[in-house]
Amino acid sequence: MAKSDIDDDAYDAELIELQLALVKYQQAAMTGGDKVLIILEGRDAAGKDGTIKRMTEYLSIRATRVMALPKPSDVERTQWYFQRYVAHLPAAGQIVIFNRSWYNRAGVERVMDFATHEEQEIFLRDVPHFEEMLVQSGTRLIKIWLDISREEQAERLKERREDPLKALKVSPLDDVAQEKWEEYSQARDAMLTRTHQSETPWVCVVTDDKKTARLNVMRHVVRTIAPKELAKAVEKPDSKVLFEFEIGAIAEGRLNK
Repeated sequence: MAKSDIDDDAYDAELIELQLALVKYQQAAMTGGDKVLIILEGRDAAGKDGTIKRMTEYLSIRATRVMALPKPSDVERTQWYFQRYVAHLPAAGQIVIFNRSWYNRAGVERVMDFATHEEQEIFLRDVPHFEEMLVQSGTRLIKIWLDISREEQAERLKERREDPLKALKVSPLDDVAQEKWEEYSQARDAMLTRTHQSETPWVCVVTDDKKTARLNVMRHVVRTIAPKELAKAVEKPDSKVLFEFEIGAIAEGRLNK
């Protein structure tokens, strides 16, 4: 497991500050009627669950929802692809976090052949327009890709399999995460390239150091959605850890190949 660059005391102190900033933001959002949707995507074991846990720890249960939808039912397979996600979009005053989202179609469904090539192409064509409609209707959308190295992923998956307390995190798909590493890289590159838009950009996060990754994600969220006074009080994300996607990130190796 990668050793953290930040000591426990410094991490705990900034974590509390960021959690307090999120609480203050949510108080304003519940009054002002903000609708916030945060999409967290990434490779297996990249740290989605841990990041979400820290973000939501002190937020209102009534105004915060974390959605991790199971595989679609037989009926849902016949519906418009986005239909089952629409039911979970935020209303006024709510923050919704998708722990994986409609981007399953561009990731695991592509790699594991759970969707046809035509279905994948239709998705990549339609999702920018779908997200544009969400933004134009008043939803504040944040898209975050959590990236991890192959070596660190292997260590975390091994720990997950060996720790009885993490038994519920083990998935049959874990077994192919390493085997199909290159296929997942190709799917990620296509997804980010074709769905990164000025109105709905992706940010990428280097997550081998879990603690710095979490802090930088939380900094980004606060600085993106909070009122100016609150946002300015939060340190900018470290550009070596969190950066807006650009084509060069693939060629330059800032995203793990």
